[in-house]
Amino acid sequence: MFTERKLFQGAVILTAAGFISRILGFFFRIFLSHSFGEENVGLYQLIFPVYTLCLSLSTAGLQTAVSSLTARKTSLGKADEARNTLIIALGLTLLISFAEILLIQKHAPMIAVSFLGDSRCTELILIISYALPCAAIHSCICGYSFGLQNTKLPALSQLIEQTVRILTVILIFAAMQKTGGSPSIRLAAVGIVAGEFAAALFSAHSLSRSGKMAHAFLPEKAAGDLRDLIGLSFPLTANRTALTLLQSIEAASIPACLKLYGMNTQEALSMYGVLTGMALPCILFPSAITNSVGTVLLPAVSATSASGNRASVLNLLKKAVGSCLMLGLACCLFFLITGKLIGDLLFHSSTAGRFILTLAWICPFLYTNTALVSAINGYGKTVHSFLINMTGLLIRIAGVFLVIPRFGMQGYLWGLLTSQLAVSALAAAAIVSHSAKM
Repeated sequence: MFTERKLFQGAVILTAAGFISRILGFFFRIFLSHSFGEENVGLYQLIFPVYTLCLSLSTAGLQTAVSSLTARKTSLGKADEARNTLIIALGLTLLISFAEILLIQKHAPMIAVSFLGDSRCTELILIISYALPCAAIHSCICGYSFGLQNTKLPALSQLIEQTVRILTVILIFAAMQKTGGSPSIRLAAVGIVAGEFAAALFSAHSLSRSGKMAHAFLPEKAAGDLRDLIGLSFPLTANRTALTLLQSIEAASIPACLKLYGMNTQEALSMYGVLTGMALPCILFPSAITNSVGTVLLPAVSATSASGNRASVLNLLKKAVGSCLMLGLACCLFFLITGKLIGDLLFHSSTAGRFILTLAWICPFLYTNTALVSAINGYGKTVHSFLINMTGLLIRIAGVFLVIPRFGMQGYLWGLLTSQLAVSALAAAAIVSHSAKM
């Protein structure tokens, strides 16, 4: 059974790994911006809607389902069925991932031009597609580990992925410069593939060394476990895919709407690169803590609520949500004081500083929403979380198409703040309503 102590320990381990990973990633983004320029960083960031959409289809719902089912089955003494669920999930996610690679390889030019609006993204999309099967393996094994309350494997694999990604790019970049070559932003996509490959290899090796997977497959249980897995993962995958598709439309439309505001292609991509490659990573840096809390909170709420212990669930929620809110308020104050300095000193960009100052106001809501939505999913109310996230996303998309053409990027930041406010209010209302019925 999940306890506050286990929740705290899991969150601490993930937070430590998350902070180290984000520190590495933070300086890596500075390296990218200085080495390739704002426009190329914007071009690189532009491919992530496609990559994230593919991950939503192949891994997002399955990882959450594996985590929840593993926690549930293990608490009921059915560890063999939990292992069986993992094996089935791995087969399913790999099948989807390879199908995605074939689709991307065939239609990459069309995706780059029609969806992302820039043919220069074609090679980047082709390269990054090879990371999908590795990400699938890594994701499912991490979901299984979360369900077992083991956060060490996911934490270490996260650090390995980030370290290998960064070292790959920097070493190849240095080697090409030394030999007189011309490094391009394609190196960043190569780094993602290398990082995911290393993380998948480490996760699979660690799992095999544990001895838990020996003779784990149970053919007689396959049909039932597959039914449970699909029953839980399908709505999660559908929800996540729908949200990611809209997020992809949102991200891909920002440069186009900036052109309507009066910018040329280079200016629009540079502005997009500053937002997504510089300002937002700063604001999201402390979310290593809230993401860790949300990750361990979902199976904790699932297992604790299954026991019918309403008081324990409410106590977990109060401490988790309250901690995220206090962190958000502290970070809001910090970024309001230091935002301009961060933009000028680290990124040599006054625009990044202005964005950080505006985005600082979303911190209390953004960080708290992670815990609130995770708790709602832990209750099994995935439709509620989908509708809440959809509402927030539609507000942001409205900001892209209606506000950016009139007010530029500043208008989008206002829409982002409004969307986080809406999500906080709706999520809090949903939890209060469900708790009253327990």
